[in-house]
Amino acid sequence: MDSSDEDDRRKVGSRPESDITSTDSAVSSLFGTEDICSTTSSGDISASSSSGDILATMVPGMGSRTPSGGCDGNGEELTVREKCVGRINKGVTWGFTSIIGRRREMEDAVAVIPGFMSRTCEHVGGCTAPGSRSAGVISPVHFFGVYDGHGGSQVAKFCAERIHEVVAEEYDRGGVGGDGWRRRWETAFSNGFERADNEVVDEGIAPELVGSTAVVVAVSGCQIISSNCGDSRAVLCQGTRTVPLTIDHKPDREDELARIEGEGGRVINWNGARVFGVLAMSRAIGDRYLRPWIIPVPEVTFKQRSEDDECLIVASDGLWDVMSSDEVGQVARQLLRRRRRSIMTNESSSPPAQSVADYLTDLAYRKSSTDNISVIVVDLKSKRKHQQRQ
Repeated sequence: MDSSDEDDRRKVGSRPESDITSTDSAVSSLFGTEDICSTTSSGDISASSSSGDILATMVPGMGSRTPSGGCDGNGEELTVREKCVGRINKGVTWGFTSIIGRRREMEDAVAVIPGFMSRTCEHVGGCTAPGSRSAGVISPVHFFGVYDGHGGSQVAKFCAERIHEVVAEEYDRGGVGGDGWRRRWETAFSNGFERADNEVVDEGIAPELVGSTAVVVAVSGCQIISSNCGDSRAVLCQGTRTVPLTIDHKPDREDELARIEGEGGRVINWNGARVFGVLAMSRAIGDRYLRPWIIPVPEVTFKQRSEDDECLIVASDGLWDVMSSDEVGQVARQLLRRRRRSIMTNESSSPPAQSVADYLTDLAYRKSSTDNISVIVVDLKSKRKHQQRQ
């Protein structure tokens, strides 16, 4: 971005952390079997950014480590202790940037809610070592959300203030533990999105022509749980790979097209595939005038955490319209590692995640993105591991 662009930047507000399982069978074929298993006007640049540390509040719990058997080269039996991935997650750091870009109005909204609930890893579900000591420790589950409004900003702002609350409430209504932990999260997100959608109407939040995407990620010690409705997106940088956590709800996506046409709707190519030539997404909160073709039903995926996890990137399509997931992941990995080294040598005071969010936002703008651009970056490496690695 040149100096004139930087001078135009102004604050619009700020806000102070290996297999995917999906709730939708159609998503399985789109992700691929190796990553998933089933269950344009110009204007000023306005920006908001924030960063922070999310430290886990650890409360000692009960439990013993679960041994597994094996043998050494001499045939002697060995006892191998299973390890809970959450044991290394003493906290995460995060940063986000949200700019108006070349649009005349800001319709994006961002939510970062550290510790939106606190549970043991076993209670959350998907623990890599159930019964271990670390699995019985109470620690926070963190919430990150990006909401891309259309027709106005009202629904996106409402979602940023409300969805994490209703999801937590719906989760608390569910049962505890067991093999049904995935279903509990699916129900919490599905019911939570539906409640938020109903409240938009019941409370007169916005006219029926206004709506918003919603992509949210809940991060626990052992799981990354993503819920998506619309064409915003979340990806995970893991080692040298960029792993998709969501898949865009586009009207010309094979399963979405079949659903829309099955309900008597039409997808018209008008500057891209659009429902009745209007909306360029097939799911959203709000947009009641396009029911039943536009629905507020999320797709939920589960990704087991590993020690190779680098960072999460959750962003609106202002980023994804001009950069592929792989391009974003490559840039994020390289810059994140460089910024971590700078922190260890006292060359930088800015959190690495914030630096990555700022850079990706600026890069999307320089690549001529015509939309609002909102990017959250969550550094999944604990501070302790940063220090050990240097």
